[in-house]
Amino acid sequence: MKALLLSEYNKLDVTTDMDRPVPAPGEVLIRIAACGICGSDVHGYDGSSGRRIPPLVMGHEAAGTVAEIGDGVRQFSVGDRVTFDSTVYCGECEYCRAGEVNLCDNRQVVGVSCGDYRRHGAFAEYVVVPERIVYRLPEELSFPEAAMLEAVSVGLHAVRVAELKGGETALVIGAGMIGLLTLQAARALGCSRVFVTDLDATRLKLAREMGADETIDVSGAAMLAEVLRLSGGKGVDVVFEAVGRDATVSAAIDGVRKGGTVVLIGNITPEVRLPLQKVVSRQIRLQGTAASSGEYPEAMELMRTGAIRVKSLITAVVPLEDGPQWFERLHRGEPNLMKVVLTPFDQPSVPGELAS
Repeated sequence: MKALLLSEYNKLDVTTDMDRPVPAPGEVLIRIAACGICGSDVHGYDGSSGRRIPPLVMGHEAAGTVAEIGDGVRQFSVGDRVTFDSTVYCGECEYCRAGEVNLCDNRQVVGVSCGDYRRHGAFAEYVVVPERIVYRLPEELSFPEAAMLEAVSVGLHAVRVAELKGGETALVIGAGMIGLLTLQAARALGCSRVFVTDLDATRLKLAREMGADETIDVSGAAMLAEVLRLSGGKGVDVVFEAVGRDATVSAAIDGVRKGGTVVLIGNITPEVRLPLQKVVSRQIRLQGTAASSGEYPEAMELMRTGAIRVKSLITAVVPLEDGPQWFERLHRGEPNLMKVVLTPFDQPSVPGELAS
């Protein structure tokens, strides 16, 4: 089987030597049609995350068709168009029984290798996953669009844990992929106004196209002053922090109202300095969010109806063989790149012709 193998850090090889996986009982073999390059894959590529230990086939944002089913699989048949959750949960632990599958005690992630496990991912012609994490796709979604479902579900989960009551004013810090999807999720789930701040003009343009009421292209004190102006001097009800650095976490705490909520999505750095007295004295709720937890069906419906749009976020749909070059471009931080989707089999090469 053809696959894109992280053979060592900063080195990806297209290989045809890997065995096609065989589904065990309860598993589904999926013929991959599209798999997106996640930011976590880029950090894994250079070894900075510690969660992509070579040799490994990365990739967890994928969609395709069922190629084979294992014994006991009842919900899917060969030929079904499907996607799958990136989280492989056990279904049996205390958290799974409570519906918090993202917190599963035995959690694994497709396309990840760490000290505890190695699970090859979907930068390949085929991948095998448990039936319980597979979802049937609406006909309206192309495969490259469906490869965005994992990221959409992350944005939806971030908004869900904010426990919105409806009508809130929100600020999204960081107009990267997750920030732009969180913006759309916040609008879809009841926020009355959503502001987005970033220093990248191209990303802010996308934010406006995707429904941001206001965009803010300054940082520090100037950004805070604009947030206070837009919120009548009190701060916004909820901030979605989608970066994960000292400065942006502090800005989130400064920009939220007394008694408001800051949802921490970004985790680009393992530790940040916390302005503790501001959090305590203003009774601010800090809420972490991890991956997603059952939001795939909702994500598919919101994408199907157009409430969440992803097509303009797809920079390129390219053959798997071109993966090494695109990884390097993403790793260099080349401007104006958002989502790059790799296809092991022939697909259209431009987003305007996304195939189903």
